[in-house]
Amino acid sequence: MLLTSALLLSSASLALASGSDGGSLRARHSQHARTVQARGKQYNLVDRYHANDFMDESQWQYFTGPDPTNGRVKYLSHADASKAGIAYVQSDNTTVLAVDSTTDLSNGANRNSVRISTTKTYSRGLFIADFFAMPHGCGVWPAWWSSGPNWPNAGEIDIIEGVNKNPTNQYTLHSGAGSGSCTLDKDPPVPAGVEAFTANVLGIDCDTTPETDAGCAFSDPKPTSFGHGFNMLGGGVFAHLWDSTGIKMWHFERQSIPQDIQSGQPDPTSWPAPAAFWSSTSCDFPSHFYDHQLILDTTLCGGWADSDYPNSGCPLTCDEFVATGSNFKFAKWVVNYIAVYE
Repeated sequence: MLLTSALLLSSASLALASGSDGGSLRARHSQHARTVQARGKQYNLVDRYHANDFMDESQWQYFTGPDPTNGRVKYLSHADASKAGIAYVQSDNTTVLAVDSTTDLSNGANRNSVRISTTKTYSRGLFIADFFAMPHGCGVWPAWWSSGPNWPNAGEIDIIEGVNKNPTNQYTLHSGAGSGSCTLDKDPPVPAGVEAFTANVLGIDCDTTPETDAGCAFSDPKPTSFGHGFNMLGGGVFAHLWDSTGIKMWHFERQSIPQDIQSGQPDPTSWPAPAAFWSSTSCDFPSHFYDHQLILDTTLCGGWADSDYPNSGCPLTCDEFVATGSNFKFAKWVVNYIAVYE
């Protein structure tokens, strides 16, 4: 695509990981500036999206246009997605955003899905996203990401992304080619003895066009960072810090979420090395990344998922697989909350 109080594993996460739909936390969107004192820096909680916030179209827009990646999906409005049972808040106030898994289609037809984006835009911040489960399976292409206007000129930040049976997560930046090049520095400046990042570098050229859109990326080596492996542990947290030093990304398994995140006082300086780090030494971030909407979506086939499908171990063709609804019973986001600090 081109977040937590101290919680026990909910019935939602356990049920989804074991193969059934579960129940899943309701709190109001908090749009106040609550200053918290962290050891490294003070952060202000400016937005916290939870439960019915994701159903509130003044906060999250439901995209209904054609899928930009040419996927076999029909993105529904909020009203239609609610009626179809693919966008709803569960009894424990977690939010489900799913792909239709009950309807059989003709070969090549588009399956109902959901893509939402914030009405508010961000040009820096500390972002904490807590998911109990993410979509996975053959033909499935989920993403938690952000994007600015006039793609790719204002940039794209991909925090969670993968396709088909991919066992690990990919972190990617896409930038416009103007205002100088933007690259991934494989040896960024960090204090002596400090690890810059833990994931594997896939590519260093962030410049993106419709023809060359791989971006600069990392592959997380942990099998709990994506899909089935992530869900089997009851999900976890993805955090990313976007500031003057660049962009850093972390993944924390459910049982390893730092206490400062759980208490609402995040302190990235106390966390382990990030999975991914793009340093400002090799990218002018203010000119390449700005005015981003936060986005959650699930598409099917299209672009990357199509090209990966023949070698994924998945049956049939991607189009043929999409036709059967029951193939997508695990194609759903179960969201606890998304919080933004500045």
